[in-house]
Amino acid sequence: MDRQASEPKLLMGKRHEGVRFMPGKYVFPGGRVEPEDGRVNIAGAYAPHVERRLQAGVQRPSITRARAYGLAAIRELAEETGLLIGETETGAFEPRGEAWKPFAEADVFPSLEGLHFVARAITPPGRPKRFDTRFFAGDASLVTAKVDGIVTADAELVELVWVSLSEARELNLPAITRIVIDDLARRMDEGLERDLPVPFYRQGSQSERAYL
Repeated sequence: MDRQASEPKLLMGKRHEGVRFMPGKYVFPGGRVEPEDGRVNIAGAYAPHVERRLQAGVQRPSITRARAYGLAAIRELAEETGLLIGETETGAFEPRGEAWKPFAEADVFPSLEGLHFVARAITPPGRPKRFDTRFFAGDASLVTAKVDGIVTADAELVELVWVSLSEARELNLPAITRIVIDDLARRMDEGLERDLPVPFYRQGSQSERAYL
């Protein structure tokens, strides 16, 4: 999020029309957790309440697993947009796997500090692909480096836009993304840094909402 202006703006990407999953939709950058994400060293940790709520409602909760969710979000943001979140004055970063090498090359040490847990959603049954997704928000100031040439006409995301909340709602959005934008708007009004219940959509809709 960019909160420098009077009206906050969100970063969203348009998916390629040729992909099978959600073609042409505007989405938040993200993807699945990879095994190496749980082994990445970090320069800074979540706020304690974020770490605690990420461990709620899961089997075999652990700090490592909770941190892997945020690290996956940081890695996917870098892969899809070229934006790197982390610290630049904490020493050399040793990458875990090829996907983390851009951080080492840019002298950026990944950090979870400043990430806010906004919502969790599970894709409804019967869909071709199902996901158990955690949505995070972070201020644009957390980005400390950028890799150019990531968003192109042939990439998974073909366009990046910074849009206000009202502008975001006018885009071609997946249903759950629209719901999470509303959740984010409420959280910003209440205070992103506060320890507040996190919505959990068990069937991907507001009617199936619980809280973590």
